[in-house]
Amino acid sequence: MLRCVERLFQDGMRMQERDDKNYLALAWIWVLGFTFFRLVYATFFPLAPDEANYWQWSRHLDWGYHDQSPLIAWVIRFSTLFLGHTELAVRLPIIVAMAVAALYLVGIAARWMDDRTAFHTALITQATLGFNAGALLATPDGLQAAAWAGAAYHTARAYEDHDWAQWLTAGVWFGLGLLSKYTMVIFLPAAFCYGLFSPSHRRRLATIRPYAAALAGLLMFMPVILWNAAHNWNSLRHVADLGGADKTPAIHWKFFGDYLASQAGLLSPLLFILALMAWVAVIRKDYPAEKWIYPYLLYTSLPVFAGFALLSFHTRVYGNWPGAGFLTITIITAALYGSRPTTAVPETRPGFGRRLYPWALGSAYFFTFLVLLQTVWPLLPIPVHLDRTAIELGGWRELGLKTYDLRQGMPNPSKTFLFGLEYQPASELAFYTPTHPPTVSINRWSRPNVYDYWLQDEDIRGWDAVGVTYHGRTHLEGLEDIFERADPPVKLDIYRPSPWPSDMVAQDVPVKTFYIYRAYGFKGGMRRIPPRQEDAREGLSRE
Repeated sequence: MLRCVERLFQDGMRMQERDDKNYLALAWIWVLGFTFFRLVYATFFPLAPDEANYWQWSRHLDWGYHDQSPLIAWVIRFSTLFLGHTELAVRLPIIVAMAVAALYLVGIAARWMDDRTAFHTALITQATLGFNAGALLATPDGLQAAAWAGAAYHTARAYEDHDWAQWLTAGVWFGLGLLSKYTMVIFLPAAFCYGLFSPSHRRRLATIRPYAAALAGLLMFMPVILWNAAHNWNSLRHVADLGGADKTPAIHWKFFGDYLASQAGLLSPLLFILALMAWVAVIRKDYPAEKWIYPYLLYTSLPVFAGFALLSFHTRVYGNWPGAGFLTITIITAALYGSRPTTAVPETRPGFGRRLYPWALGSAYFFTFLVLLQTVWPLLPIPVHLDRTAIELGGWRELGLKTYDLRQGMPNPSKTFLFGLEYQPASELAFYTPTHPPTVSINRWSRPNVYDYWLQDEDIRGWDAVGVTYHGRTHLEGLEDIFERADPPVKLDIYRPSPWPSDMVAQDVPVKTFYIYRAYGFKGGMRRIPPRQEDAREGLSRE
């Protein structure tokens, strides 16, 4: 990876006919500067539940997992092996991956546009909330972003030069993307369709090289396919469920507005408008005729956004799902609307986009700054029930310490396991409880998840337990079915910290409340009881 990035920088620096060489250096400085900032900032807030879950994966290495591809677990394991179990160690691979993604996008802009476009590409990538969240939270999205950008760069080089090394490097990045997140599969038909409809590059598809590259990537993914085959295709079942396979076929507008709003929020509303305008401009061929890179970038971005937009007419689409589609569109946006007319776009562009651009960029930085500030130092008097960062991140350290104390007070702490009723609290307990003990997610009343593969009822039958829920009557409405008895809960209120002494809401209204239970004599019954036989998620293999 480092060698590829080094060659990427050298390629950009060697490009001729640049109007100002300083712009490319500034682009690198901007990206690396924000990367250094994230290395520091990542130590100031606790792991989000999904991050803790992926850290749990890293303690159970495998070729596949119930929810997603395995690369996130592998890189976290590698990082924590050297740096220990800290927030920075968990997030470090993602911070590096998103820097690689940004530098590849800068490289595309520098090679096929100009250095000013490269600089504005750097400005846009570091401005958006979606990019910053992807670069700070240890999720598969950051790894996929690096793979998507790397595959986009080397596939473009391969179409241009038809060089074996470029094709195979593109294939490797494609394989890494598949090992990161399943939606990387969209890149293959997108890149193929560009070549198929490109008069200048269609002949590349008549040779063996692009197919060898695709095969290399698919072979890298083969262990994940074999794992799924051995586990009753549970990942496919999970993805099908998220995609609405269990729902009655229907087309409606219920989720489409939410989808657009989520994309506007992650990109920023004005940059989202510019991205839509950029796609329309390329479709209308409103770009220099000799610049084949514009339609190529369209093919590697719009299908992702459009595909999930169509899916939103059937089921809810999470905001991060189409994130890869907004990588290469940043280059088109920078070229069409960034700064003054450049060698990339010499003619005068529509005035509205250029006038909107500085406001879009400034508002994106401002909005992202507010969110990052609120996460670690909540200055804004947001109502507690609307402060999502406080709800997601607050209280996990306190919960871990309290749970540890209660466990030590149990009759036999060595035969007492920790549990949550979903994977999120179970994972946070594992990370923030001293000694990082194994934990259990009791999925009897929730959806199947990766915990079903690790411990079975017979492994802990007869043990006592300390667990956490969000309800004060769980000992009467659930735990009595799987334990001999359970004590009433210990209540733990979590308050949002506030720098304002006068912020009585933060001081008086808990952002959330944990109920910690001490239960005795586990009888079994962790596995989910499906509400209906046709549930697509069922069929979970125990092997």
